[in-house]
Amino acid sequence: MTLLTARALVKSYGHTPALRGVTLDVPEGEILAVTGPSGCGKSTLLHCLAGIVRPDAGEVHYAGHRIDTWSESARSRLRRGDFGVLFQFGQLVAELTAAENVALPLLLAGTGRRAARTAALSWLDRLGVADQADNRPGEMSGGQQQRCAVARALITEPRVLFADEPTGALDTLTGEQVLGHLVRIAREQRTTVILVTHEARVAGYADREVLLRDGTVDPTGLGLGAPVAGRVQ
Repeated sequence: MTLLTARALVKSYGHTPALRGVTLDVPEGEILAVTGPSGCGKSTLLHCLAGIVRPDAGEVHYAGHRIDTWSESARSRLRRGDFGVLFQFGQLVAELTAAENVALPLLLAGTGRRAARTAALSWLDRLGVADQADNRPGEMSGGQQQRCAVARALITEPRVLFADEPTGALDTLTGEQVLGHLVRIAREQRTTVILVTHEARVAGYADREVLLRDGTVDPTGLGLGAPVAGRVQ
């Protein structure tokens, strides 16, 4: 079943075009890598699909609903529930502990503080960083911070996880560890993942790869949506 659809998306920043008519279908449960050189529109596409920004033209549909026309508050609610978002630098709140950071989406959704902390501790344990629960981001390594960010993005058990260069700030080994955890949990929960990356080794964790060039889907090869050769299991 197709869960997320983009139709002829166009987006510009001033006079600079970022997307030039991108069309894409994402089935439920798929891990999709969106790849391409810097400046090709990867992050803009992710932001449009996640409802972070509105396209200038085109449509975004999620579970049969057109969401690009929704209000900012409605799209924000979607990102607190059905959607999870993971950024390159984690963007943890510096003043909060790891457990408090991970619990934050549940607290914003109205979950009680005790239940939210219990869930956060469970997720930190699943990501192998339970021992960091009471540490603040400045007291953790980059890899530990990003595992906490993964836990925070997944704690609401979203149907779709949007990951924008999630290992871009990490060394190769740490990045592999973080990706391994992310993919394992996504497959366990049948979470659909949109993974933006410029690295072939990261794309290797996906089921399928779409290549962007100059704001369009490349029609000459992987841009057609090819299965990833040598996919990491």
